[in-house]
Amino acid sequence: MTRSRAALLALLTMVALSPAPAHAADEGPEQIVNGTFDTGTAPWWGTANVTLTSTGGRLCADVPGGTANPWDVIIGQNDLPLVAGETYAYRFSAQANPAKVAKALVQLPVDPWTQYLSASPQLSVSGDTYAYTFTAPVSLPNAQVVFQLGGSAEPWSFCMDDVSLKGGAEPDVYEPDTGPRVRVNMVGYLPSGPKEATVVTTETGPLEWELKDAGKETVATGRSLPRGVDASSGQNVQTIDFGSYVKPGEGYTLTADGETSRPFDISAGVYDDLSSDALKLYYTQRSGIEILDSLRPGYGRPAGHAGVAPNQGDVAVPCQPGVCDYTLNVKGGWYDAGDHGKYVVNAGVSVYQLLSAYERDKAAFTDRQLNIPESGNGVPDVLDEVRWEQEFLLSMQVPDGERFEGMAHHKIHDRAWTGLPLLPHLDPQPRELHPTSTAATLNLAATAAQAARLFAPYDAAFAARNLKAARKAWAAAKANPARLADPNDGIGGGAYPDTDVSDEFYWAAAELFITTGEKEFRDFVLASPHHEADVWLERGFDWGHTAQLGRLDLATVPNALPGRDKVRASVVAGADKYLAVQQAHPYGIPYDVPDYDWGSNHLIVNNLIVIATAYDLTGEEKYRQAARQGMDYLFGRNALNLSYVTGYGEVAAKNQHSRWYANQLDPALPNPPRGTLAGGPNSSIQDPVAQRLLRGCKPQFCYVDDIESWSTNELTINWNAPLAWIGSFLTDRSGRSDCRVRYTVHGSWPSGFNTQVVIENTGDTTIDGWSLRWSFLGGQRVDRAWNAAVTQSGAVVTARHAAGNSRIKPGRSVTFGFLGINAPGPNPAPEVFHMNGDRCGG
Repeated sequence: MTRSRAALLALLTMVALSPAPAHAADEGPEQIVNGTFDTGTAPWWGTANVTLTSTGGRLCADVPGGTANPWDVIIGQNDLPLVAGETYAYRFSAQANPAKVAKALVQLPVDPWTQYLSASPQLSVSGDTYAYTFTAPVSLPNAQVVFQLGGSAEPWSFCMDDVSLKGGAEPDVYEPDTGPRVRVNMVGYLPSGPKEATVVTTETGPLEWELKDAGKETVATGRSLPRGVDASSGQNVQTIDFGSYVKPGEGYTLTADGETSRPFDISAGVYDDLSSDALKLYYTQRSGIEILDSLRPGYGRPAGHAGVAPNQGDVAVPCQPGVCDYTLNVKGGWYDAGDHGKYVVNAGVSVYQLLSAYERDKAAFTDRQLNIPESGNGVPDVLDEVRWEQEFLLSMQVPDGERFEGMAHHKIHDRAWTGLPLLPHLDPQPRELHPTSTAATLNLAATAAQAARLFAPYDAAFAARNLKAARKAWAAAKANPARLADPNDGIGGGAYPDTDVSDEFYWAAAELFITTGEKEFRDFVLASPHHEADVWLERGFDWGHTAQLGRLDLATVPNALPGRDKVRASVVAGADKYLAVQQAHPYGIPYDVPDYDWGSNHLIVNNLIVIATAYDLTGEEKYRQAARQGMDYLFGRNALNLSYVTGYGEVAAKNQHSRWYANQLDPALPNPPRGTLAGGPNSSIQDPVAQRLLRGCKPQFCYVDDIESWSTNELTINWNAPLAWIGSFLTDRSGRSDCRVRYTVHGSWPSGFNTQVVIENTGDTTIDGWSLRWSFLGGQRVDRAWNAAVTQSGAVVTARHAAGNSRIKPGRSVTFGFLGINAPGPNPAPEVFHMNGDRCGG
């Protein structure tokens, strides 16, 4: 790289980060007392389990093994004054035998132990010198410098020297390695999909670009489109559109403005593994069961929170003091994120989205797809995985005869926070149930109602159990409509407060109506203020905004709600809103807000799901293409030139915040599994690592791939769920078939129904051999058919031509029929049919 080009890149990055202006300052006095240990170890102190010695002008200590958390062994010094706005230089030399990762902190010396500097130096046997800067956000007369050394199974030795803390430092300017200025989807592009890239440049006029194949031969050329300064990154950018090139291949690159992109593929299969990989995360997130290394090589571990010492376990968990006087067995479920907590509201939206992906196309999910312990039992693996979580949700319901019976406890987690790394089976903290909440109860009602119809073909008893729990939860929520989670209940786990649960009521009523068809739920949906409101927030939907979930299912899942055409039209209107935002955005994303939210990546994907649903409802190609284009951002077409999905793309996130996928802190542990979505840029940068590195960041630059950056780099079950949904959509290669289907129930009785199906050829060519596929709402079954060979797997029915009716000429039709066996609940006519693999009109 030439000096001028390097200077340009540095300038663009610095402008984008917008750091606080540096200023010359005199070096302040030394704050550390006896940092060279020439006079022994005082005033340094250590926890009771460590003895400090002065050896050769160094402080040394033998660190005991068998501790759980980093703060179980500490060496520190107190009473260090900090001045608000002052930038400090912190330096020390240290070594470890064997090599270890320690934590170096400057913090508040009392609860809540607010950290002003948090670093995780990797200490070597030979030793090294470490240097950091930070700006104090507050003035404090008695800050504390500590080295946290606990959390190791085996004992080790630690030595340090030349510890220094001085004010008057120049702030560090964090410059992320953003690679080439031509930003592409590093995973690749679909041959039939849009193909756009972004060039970061100072040029304002169009640029010449070249597309080269793996052999460095130029295969396409063109001129870029200037887009001006992108507010989300602070960069001047231009767009390259090479969508007219459709030849599949590997190792393509784009060159413009003297820069060449990272390589990418053009292939129909670029997303074929995405949905399955995103779903496979859930097995390694399971609580209460051994994770088998034979199923997930490198990720095997003992069962967490199963009641085996030192683990407290989830088999008989008491409530917080004063909340209840019973215990519940809440073993199982998924750990919500990188901690050991399990939260009903996050679980609810995750279960919903995985079941929604399955309900969109039940034939796309199969048994043995995910390589989990239940694979091979005849049930689609996604349902088996979801059941692991749904069983946990059911277990969180207050038993009969107890106060607030039928409601759901908001969450269960450790009494106090644990540190990183800490495998679940080694967590020594007591576990507690937290108070019930209306939000959690309605999440249970919604997911249990949804599960009742989707599990019916495979386990009628489990389906009935879910429906009973859903009704009980609904009644309990109506009786206690304003039991809100305490926003201050955030010790040991997230609080997840929600001050408005009217959207949860709407979502739960929608799911109960779809599953039961009953008037109570229909009337509640129609009367809800959310029913005709514009629910499509610019920021997208999440666990705290769930009216959108009810709206999407009412639009797409067959039901008899009056005015359903308006419901469908509202989803399309929401998609149009997001589509307009995407088209105007220089990086091509349907998310244009002045500051990026916690988990911005999953909010972007949720907006793409609305767009994708509009394609399902209308068949208009613009929506499918927009959903495809929006994924480019996640896989590298962004300001950081980084893929936010582990294992996808040449440069991808790999250090998401986790206590057991913690390779950055312990080389013996793995990184998160392939297909794990990082939370993404977060303008609020709440954690100390982000605050130290990202001050003044433009929204797209408010991210760092560091395990300690929990506010920008967390992983969660409710972020991978939309990734699995959109991955399934992207894998769907079905087009639109020239056919129309009329599905008519001519008679119905308590145990069965009589149906006639007419397939009309609306195209210009003869259909020679046909196969028609659809899905029932729940547990309905085909008993006997005529004029077609009919088979059924779960809720999925496939009818194939019979002798004499295999050909359908243009404008002509064929008819077949069947007798069906009823299941509890409504039996609406299917609305989605696939003819020979392609989607047919209804």
